[in-house]
Amino acid sequence: MAVLVAVILGAGCSRDRWYIQIKGSDTMVNLCQAWAEGFMAKYPDIPVAVTGGGSGTGIAALTLGTCDIANCSRRMEPEEVQLARRNGIEPREFIVALDGIAVVVNPSNPVGQLTLGQLRAIFRGEITNWKQVGGRDEAIVVLSRDVTSGTYLYFKEAVLQGPGGQEEFSPQALMIQSSQAMADEVAQNEAAIGYYGMAYVSPRQKAVAVAKADGEPYVEPTPKNVRNGTYPLARPLYMYTNGEPQGNVKLFIDFVLSPEGQELASKQGFVSVR
Repeated sequence: MAVLVAVILGAGCSRDRWYIQIKGSDTMVNLCQAWAEGFMAKYPDIPVAVTGGGSGTGIAALTLGTCDIANCSRRMEPEEVQLARRNGIEPREFIVALDGIAVVVNPSNPVGQLTLGQLRAIFRGEITNWKQVGGRDEAIVVLSRDVTSGTYLYFKEAVLQGPGGQEEFSPQALMIQSSQAMADEVAQNEAAIGYYGMAYVSPRQKAVAVAKADGEPYVEPTPKNVRNGTYPLARPLYMYTNGEPQGNVKLFIDFVLSPEGQELASKQGFVSVR
């Protein structure tokens, strides 16, 4: 089995792959691995290879024809669709689950709730000490995903830019390459604040409740609150294929959207689209 996996992951970029190659979102990589395992239990003769690297990596791979499915935690930009079409690729979009972006701090941090305005100021570098938002007298360590991440782009648009702005992350923000690496950093750094898909939250981090504005209720990132639309940092998760999926790729997409596939999404901490 180990040899088979190595062969799958190291194989070439032919459009006639004998396996299903999926690349993209780090937020979705564990979820997609669970889908792949469930799918291969049902179709043992159809191997599935899943790798992360960020939504931008998946979109680039789809555009170059080096993957069958791109996992994306954001929608493809119009210019990305145009580039794909120039390469003879026609992106077909599927919403496969829902997710909430959890804003996380170390469990020892007394701060447990923040408004979107406070988050905007923290991640822009305008609020720099935890005491400014009710915490200890300690400098805030801002963590961000890297620019290839769909979560980075979503957070930038939903939190940083605000009304009419084109804002950037604080120059002091530490750019982190994966959701798991950010989770690990928050777990060991009492002054850190970061963000990632809520499925990555464990007892080693604390998700803060978020309010849309002063005077609005603070809402925790839970599947129920994502589904009912009360959590302000909720988003769809996407898969993209080249045109209408055919053959084994269609089988996989159908499995993901089936009751069995959506139950796996719920078990992984995401929210079913059914």
